[in-house]
Amino acid sequence: VQLQASGGGLVQAGGSLRLSCAASGTIGSINVMGWYRQAPGKQRDLVAEINSVSNTNYGDSVEGRFTISRDNAKNTVYLQMNSLKPEDTAVYYCTLRWISDVPDYWGQGTQVTVSS
Repeated sequence: VQLQASGGGLVQAGGSLRLSCAASGTIGSINVMGWYRQAPGKQRDLVAEINSVSNTNYGDSVEGRFTISRDNAKNTVYLQMNSLKPEDTAVYYCTLRWISDVPDYWGQGTQVTVSS
Protein backbone atom coordinates (compact mmCIF):
# COMPACT_ATOMS: atom_id res chain seq x y z
CA VAL A 1 0.00 0.00 0.00
CA GLN A 2 1.23 3.48 -0.87
CA LEU A 3 -0.30 6.81 0.07
CA GLN A 4 0.57 9.84 -2.06
CA ALA A 5 -0.42 13.18 -0.59
CA SER A 6 -0.47 16.53 -2.33
CA GLY A 7 -1.84 20.04 -1.95
CA GLY A 8 0.17 21.53 0.90
CA GLY A 9 1.68 24.97 0.73
CA LEU A 10 1.83 28.45 2.19
CA VAL A 11 -1.34 30.41 2.86
CA GLN A 12 -2.31 33.47 4.88
CA ALA A 13 -4.43 33.19 7.99
CA GLY A 14 -8.09 32.97 7.08
CA GLY A 15 -7.32 31.31 3.79
CA SER A 16 -8.06 27.83 2.47
CA LEU A 17 -6.18 24.82 1.19
CA ARG A 18 -7.25 21.42 -0.08
CA LEU A 19 -5.17 18.32 0.51
CA SER A 20 -5.54 15.15 -1.52
CA CYS A 21 -4.25 11.66 -0.91
CA ALA A 22 -4.42 8.78 -3.35
CA ALA A 23 -4.02 5.24 -2.10
CA SER A 24 -2.61 2.49 -4.30
CA GLY A 25 -2.21 -1.22 -3.74
CA THR A 26 -4.57 -3.65 -2.09
CA ILE A 27 -6.57 -1.51 0.30
CA GLY A 28 -9.88 -3.36 0.25
CA SER A 29 -13.35 -1.88 0.19
CA ILE A 30 -13.67 -1.44 3.96
CA ASN A 31 -11.15 0.90 5.49
CA VAL A 32 -10.64 4.20 7.25
CA MET A 33 -8.63 6.94 5.61
CA GLY A 34 -7.60 10.08 7.37
CA TRP A 35 -5.18 12.84 8.17
CA TYR A 36 -2.88 13.42 11.10
CA ARG A 37 -0.60 16.39 11.62
CA GLN A 38 2.57 17.14 13.51
CA ALA A 39 3.82 20.60 14.37
CA PRO A 40 7.47 21.17 15.37
CA GLY A 41 8.09 19.97 18.91
CA LYS A 42 4.61 18.52 19.29
CA GLN A 43 3.07 15.08 19.07
CA ARG A 44 1.29 13.79 16.03
CA ASP A 45 -2.45 14.37 16.37
CA LEU A 46 -5.56 13.24 14.56
CA VAL A 47 -7.07 15.83 12.23
CA ALA A 48 -9.91 13.84 10.67
CA GLU A 49 -10.89 10.37 9.56
CA ILE A 50 -13.53 8.98 7.22
CA ASN A 51 -14.62 5.39 6.74
CA SER A 52 -15.82 3.59 3.64
CA VAL A 53 -19.43 4.73 4.15
CA SER A 54 -18.33 8.31 4.83
CA ASN A 55 -18.81 8.43 8.56
CA THR A 56 -16.41 11.08 9.83
CA ASN A 57 -14.48 11.94 12.96
CA TYR A 58 -12.67 15.24 13.59
CA GLY A 59 -10.13 16.50 16.02
CA ASP A 60 -11.52 19.17 18.36
CA SER A 61 -9.30 21.93 17.03
CA VAL A 62 -10.52 21.64 13.43
CA GLU A 63 -14.20 20.82 13.90
CA GLY A 64 -16.29 23.23 11.85
CA ARG A 65 -13.36 24.50 9.78
CA PHE A 66 -12.07 21.37 8.04
CA THR A 67 -14.06 18.89 5.97
CA ILE A 68 -12.89 15.41 5.06
CA SER A 69 -14.34 13.54 2.11
CA ARG A 70 -13.45 10.61 -0.08
CA ASP A 71 -13.95 9.17 -3.56
CA ASN A 72 -14.02 5.40 -3.22
CA ALA A 73 -13.78 4.86 -6.97
CA LYS A 74 -10.46 6.73 -6.97
CA ASN A 75 -9.25 5.49 -3.55
CA THR A 76 -8.68 9.13 -2.71
CA VAL A 77 -9.33 11.15 0.42
CA TYR A 78 -9.54 14.94 0.56
CA LEU A 79 -9.19 17.48 3.32
CA GLN A 80 -10.74 20.89 2.71
CA MET A 81 -9.24 23.33 5.18
CA ASN A 82 -10.97 26.68 5.63
CA SER A 83 -10.42 29.57 8.02
CA LEU A 84 -6.84 28.47 8.49
CA LYS A 85 -4.95 29.69 11.54
CA PRO A 86 -1.19 29.93 12.21
CA GLU A 87 -1.59 27.09 14.71
CA ASP A 88 -2.66 24.83 11.83
CA THR A 89 0.93 24.97 10.58
CA ALA A 90 2.25 21.41 10.54
CA VAL A 91 3.24 18.48 8.39
CA TYR A 92 0.04 16.69 7.41
CA TYR A 93 0.13 12.93 6.98
CA CYS A 94 -2.37 10.83 5.07
CA THR A 95 -3.26 7.57 6.81
CA LEU A 96 -5.02 4.29 6.19
CA ARG A 97 -6.22 1.69 8.67
CA TRP A 98 -8.52 -1.27 8.80
CA ILE A 99 -9.63 -2.75 12.13
CA SER A 100 -6.94 -1.29 14.36
CA ASP A 101 -7.41 1.99 16.21
CA VAL A 102 -4.15 3.41 14.88
CA PRO A 103 -3.06 3.83 11.27
CA ASP A 104 -1.58 0.85 9.49
CA TYR A 105 -0.01 3.00 6.77
CA TRP A 106 1.30 6.56 6.63
CA GLY A 107 1.92 8.79 3.65
CA GLN A 108 5.07 10.85 3.23
CA GLY A 109 3.63 14.06 4.67
CA THR A 110 2.90 17.43 3.12
CA GLN A 111 3.80 20.77 4.69
CA VAL A 112 1.07 23.29 5.44
CA THR A 113 2.24 26.72 6.59
CA VAL A 114 -0.20 29.42 7.66
CA SER A 115 1.23 32.91 8.01
CA SER A 116 -0.26 35.50 10.35
